[in-house]
Amino acid sequence: MSEKEINPAEVVKEFIRAMEVMDFDAALEHVAADVEYINSPGTTVHGHAGVRAVLEPFFAPILENNLSVLRQVVQGELVVLERLDRHRIPQGWFELPVTGIFELKGGKISYWREYFDLATVKDAMEHLMGEAS
Repeated sequence: MSEKEINPAEVVKEFIRAMEVMDFDAALEHVAADVEYINSPGTTVHGHAGVRAVLEPFFAPILENNLSVLRQVVQGELVVLERLDRHRIPQGWFELPVTGIFELKGGKISYWREYFDLATVKDAMEHLMGEAS
């Protein structure tokens, strides 16, 4: 497939599908080797190893995910997704509204930034842990 035939929205969709089932190897097939990943707030990493270093510990306690795309905007090689990420841990489900920015070069995600409210994660975890006690 030539670069002109690559559909950035489809690349990101396949990436999200792989992330949903926590298949990091399949997900990283859609990511450039020198990707810049910013997991807002506060963490910026580069390359596949950097992405794994952030995501694998986050997903480690998760039993199941549902990553629902609510809105999508595509402009050339830029894809913006508004999502509702639902994660099930042993104590139950928690939800995290997320906006992801993806820029592609040569059919691979070369820049990826996630925007979310850290307090939402903290509150959800406290709520779930409180229910477990």
